[in-house]
Amino acid sequence: MIKNVVSSELPVDEKLEIRKNRIIPLHPEGRFRIFSVVTGTHGDELEGQYVCYRLNQILQQNRDKLKGIVDIYPALNPLGVDTITRGIPMFDLDMNRIFPGDVNGSMAEYIASGIMEELSKSDFCVDIHASNIYLTEIPQVRISEDTADMLIPYAKEINVDFIWVHGAATVLEATLAHSLNSVGVPTLVVEMGVGMRITKKYGDQLIDGILNLMKKLGIWLGETKEVREPIISSNPDEIVFVNAPSAGVFLPEVSHWVKVKQGQVIGKIVDPLDGSVQSELRSEADGILFTIREYPVVNEGSLIARILKQEDMA
Repeated sequence: MIKNVVSSELPVDEKLEIRKNRIIPLHPEGRFRIFSVVTGTHGDELEGQYVCYRLNQILQQNRDKLKGIVDIYPALNPLGVDTITRGIPMFDLDMNRIFPGDVNGSMAEYIASGIMEELSKSDFCVDIHASNIYLTEIPQVRISEDTADMLIPYAKEINVDFIWVHGAATVLEATLAHSLNSVGVPTLVVEMGVGMRITKKYGDQLIDGILNLMKKLGIWLGETKEVREPIISSNPDEIVFVNAPSAGVFLPEVSHWVKVKQGQVIGKIVDPLDGSVQSELRSEADGILFTIREYPVVNEGSLIARILKQEDMA
């Protein structure tokens, strides 16, 4: 059942509409728990589109196995998705920095307020993001330190490779996840893949995890697959950042999500004009490479990789 959550008039006789698809059990009776899946807050993050597509198919074909309501929101920022723009076009505004919104505020704040009002009725929420066009991320859940005790048990069930507990803005104030967690709706932020692309294997991995989590919550009675045991990091000293010491074109020499040794070459920054190697980038610790540069052109200081230290790595 497609429902218009909140809308606002636009110039030239157009309308901005935020829509969701509500999937209900085949034989609904009584009060059901509501499980929400949202994505498309940033218009250049498309990994969640595939997840919404497949989840819609699976659940609609198996409504007899549903014991709760599932709300799927594929585009919280439809203008951004339509124009491949990270923020809200014309406003130059990051939508994930204006929650919980304001019903009496600007159009963007009004839309955020309407989304927040609807999602606050949920019993659980999964907020799917991708990386930007510059970096590739392995499937991971990012959790703020304040909500770690509550959310880590859920995050272990959603089939990601890594749970990162930290204090960055992506999980703190003015984000949708922070606002929902603040009003008592447990919300996991999943980040995976790369901007402007769909990585099907990551989407399939997350779908298996969402179904597993739904089963743990008593919302799904269908079959589930065994989920991965994620690595959990809550110590900022465990994360090593590799930045470009010079400008040029980055050529990786390792794959994503592999073990690296201290001193191992991660890649080179080269100059196509004269054929020289400007910089050779080496790992500063033993660990696992969980972020790597996707877009090859770099400037001095550009983030190239993140490594999770593992001192006892064989």
